[in-house]
Amino acid sequence: MARYTGPKSKIARKFQEPIFGPDKALEKKPYAPGMHGNGKRRQKKSEYAVQLQEKQKAKYTYGILEKQFLNLFKEASRKKGVTGENLLMLCESRLDNTVYRFGISPTRDGARQLVSHKHITVNGDVVNIPSYQLKPGDIIAVREKSKSLEVVQVSVTSSANSFPWLEFDKGAVAGKYLQAPLRADIPENINTQLIVELYSK
Repeated sequence: MARYTGPKSKIARKFQEPIFGPDKALEKKPYAPGMHGNGKRRQKKSEYAVQLQEKQKAKYTYGILEKQFLNLFKEASRKKGVTGENLLMLCESRLDNTVYRFGISPTRDGARQLVSHKHITVNGDVVNIPSYQLKPGDIIAVREKSKSLEVVQVSVTSSANSFPWLEFDKGAVAGKYLQAPLRADIPENINTQLIVELYSK
């Protein structure tokens, strides 16, 4: 699957948030890149620019391309409840994101690779589609022959991740998707209302 492979620190500085994880470059230069990035006088952004930036931040955070993101938004719109919250819930329910949340991989990119390379099972069956949507009760696990991978062992051992919609057993390197997450439980700083307003134009 095509995905962003450019300089991640530059993107994180653009949004002034560590959207790809801990970022030393962002800590050192917590302002936008470019010759005017640290200037005190910055042109005020238009409403459209602010909305567009929020959508881009969400796409970069979850590693989702425009067409996929638009499809998720359409699905979120059809569901009952608040569209913006539904959108984040669908992003969080992706298999690659859940593998990342379990701590099986330290990054979403790494989690996407584990899924694509057939290291992950759902309810006992190998699933190599990162965008696969999980349902409550699904069991996600690392394949037996893949549990010895150093990247998996190091990540699981060092991870302290814990989320109320997930249940994970480090010993078995397996977990359960309990339910769709509530917006208040999702740590990402994304203003979904701005995204809804952008797509509603």
